[in-house]
Amino acid sequence: MLPCGDRALLVEVGSLELAVAAHSALAAAPPEGLLELVPAARTVLVRLDPRRLGLGHAEHWLRETLADADPRAHLPEGAAVKLPVVYDGDDLAAVAELWGCSPDAVAERHAATLWRCAFVGFAPGFPYLVPADPATAPPPVPRRATSRPAVPAGAVALAAEYAGVYPRSSPGGWQLIGRTDATLWDARRDPPALVAPGALVRFMSVRALPGGAEPSAAAGEAARAVDADGARGGASAAGAAGAAAAGAARAVRVLDPGAFTLVQDLGRPGRAALGVGAAGAFDRAAHRLANRLVGNDETAAALEVLLGGLTLALPAGAWVAVTGGDGPVTLDGASVPPRLPVHAERDGALLHVGRLERGLRASVAVRGGLDAPSELGSRSRDTLAGLGPAALTAGSILAIGDAVAGPVPTIDLVPLDAPDDGPLELAVRPGPRHDWFTTEAHDALLDAEWRVSARADRTGVRLDGPALARTPEAAGRELPSEGMLPGSIQVSPDGAPTILGPDAPVTGGYPVIAVVTDAGLDALAQARPGQAVRLRLATGRR
Repeated sequence: MLPCGDRALLVEVGSLELAVAAHSALAAAPPEGLLELVPAARTVLVRLDPRRLGLGHAEHWLRETLADADPRAHLPEGAAVKLPVVYDGDDLAAVAELWGCSPDAVAERHAATLWRCAFVGFAPGFPYLVPADPATAPPPVPRRATSRPAVPAGAVALAAEYAGVYPRSSPGGWQLIGRTDATLWDARRDPPALVAPGALVRFMSVRALPGGAEPSAAAGEAARAVDADGARGGASAAGAAGAAAAGAARAVRVLDPGAFTLVQDLGRPGRAALGVGAAGAFDRAAHRLANRLVGNDETAAALEVLLGGLTLALPAGAWVAVTGGDGPVTLDGASVPPRLPVHAERDGALLHVGRLERGLRASVAVRGGLDAPSELGSRSRDTLAGLGPAALTAGSILAIGDAVAGPVPTIDLVPLDAPDDGPLELAVRPGPRHDWFTTEAHDALLDAEWRVSARADRTGVRLDGPALARTPEAAGRELPSEGMLPGSIQVSPDGAPTILGPDAPVTGGYPVIAVVTDAGLDALAQARPGQAVRLRLATGRR
């Protein structure tokens, strides 16, 4: 049982086979307060709600469940998902040379193996497959020395001990041996992933795919359809769906989107096992406050504005509130007090959020919430997975919804300060791989004054400062992929730490030295490039 901040534990087992079995056993009897289980190569990340399930109780449940039960008894043994494959990949000959056989023999052995999905990661719906019977495992295959900038959707590939299928076109360094026309991921489907953790998979060798269609084209079209559907609340919202909604109800019109403005709610938690992170508002406190100020449910969709510069045209009677980062805000040219609700007196009233002077992100809530299209139960944009409404553009039209929870509060002061532009202090707790690092690295982590790098976005915030050295035993060691959560401080091989944000991948291969506490993530959302950051230990020893 490895520590993972204040809201998770990492269960490490001795093999990939045991990790698959452990995930199945734990998923069979989830206690109240368990948010999700994220299986990976040798671990299962256990995320929990500490208000309902404490870390101590969670550890007791984990040990009891895994000690008293035969985890293999929980492995699903239903019918295998069958995937037709044309074995003509660009790397088929190279794999044949590695295996010391012919390309046809590679295809025969791959198709003869019954595979099981160990976990899903890298991208939504990307299955990491291993032989269901370890005795039938083919030889491992190294990744390509040079990653391809684009691997077509439907590509069937090998890397290390895994087989996989690319659900959409993306960069990749796996060895390509074939192609399929199966749609591995469709956000409109239930469940969206064709292959889930624990599922069995059988590859079926075929000479051609139905109709002679190229799988990359077929799967790519499906992915593009999903992306287009998810983008209607953003750049394409002025199109058919947005225009129809705007004609039927009041709507907000975007005149200037500023540097980068997204629709966000509180995210889509609970889908990490399918390769989908929660995403959602980076500064959740600011998001919730903005909604409360206009009488909305806290989960209502609002706007997350990077650096400011946003101009909206509001319908008459609309209530709006701006929270988070601090800068000049005007409504029809009149200054708007910070963190207070204001009312549009005319149709087309202009709300302008000027350049933020302190903090990095502002939250803008409209009474009723924004009725952008929902994808997988959320209106949030996930910039890594490509889910949810696209970034706003000039001309975007956002219908106003009905997420009203009560009246607009009568209030003339919210006793909160604007984000501090001085040194930012973040509390951290030990991460699962803190023992990979030297005593000097731990001292530097907590004693150094770090600076927020320009390489900072919703996927992660890199910190500039001293390199964090590994112990001699961990130097050059490869970490099998394991579950990650927002706030995890990954350390890359060059010793640079990066704090993962809400759009980070759900699994990763860099060791996590520490984890920012849940309360500190909102402050991280407002950290500007160049700002000083100090990390302090919330609990435990260096």
